[in-house]
Amino acid sequence: MRRGARVRAARRAALGAVLALLALLLLPPGQASAASYRVAMQGYAFAPASLTVPVGSTVTWTNGDTAPHDVKTTSGPVAIHSPMLNKGQSWTYTFTAAGSYGYYCTVHPDMTARITVVAAPKPTPKPTPTPTHQHGTGSSHEAMPMPTRTAPTTHRAAGTSPKPSAPPSPSPSPSTSPPVAAAAPPTEPVAAARPLQPLLLLTGLIAGVAVLCLLLVGSRAAASRAED
Repeated sequence: MRRGARVRAARRAALGAVLALLALLLLPPGQASAASYRVAMQGYAFAPASLTVPVGSTVTWTNGDTAPHDVKTTSGPVAIHSPMLNKGQSWTYTFTAAGSYGYYCTVHPDMTARITVVAAPKPTPKPTPTPTHQHGTGSSHEAMPMPTRTAPTTHRAAGTSPKPSAPPSPSPSPSTSPPVAAAAPPTEPVAAARPLQPLLLLTGLIAGVAVLCLLLVGSRAAASRAED
């Protein structure tokens, strides 16, 4: 009975791990966790003194000096003031408003730094193809009026032979307009292949290991049942 309970518990744990990994894979890219950054308070200075982060990022300050330090903004969209941090203590803040934040330590005014928070780029809309009208390829003929022929008048004098009349000029052929080439349909931009993220490879490897563990547990349970 104990072996059966252990087998069932192992199966449930493996199944839960596989479901959690699948849920992580199905999360949209916009719901991924924001990046985190660290600023050290060391040698009576902030390191780095200048930092650029996207909106939603988390910055953690850690005091490495024996003297206390704090963080207080002098400019920026939002006013920030941290508690006094002793040696080894940390303080974390998440930036939700874009802008430039200048800050310093109130205990040591010479300790100054700046953080620039940039907004996330907006996705570019997909261009819609414009409708085109195709014309027929057949040639069109415009009717041209035919010139009227007038009979040449000849004057015959007495004792003179009639002069031959000039041959009539050929009638102009109806003008033909060149065929109109059909407009080529617009081509839609080919979407760039999305590179495979390392996170997907790692989660797939973990899922494979979990399935392998589940198969091993099931084989052991079957072997124990056969021995009983």
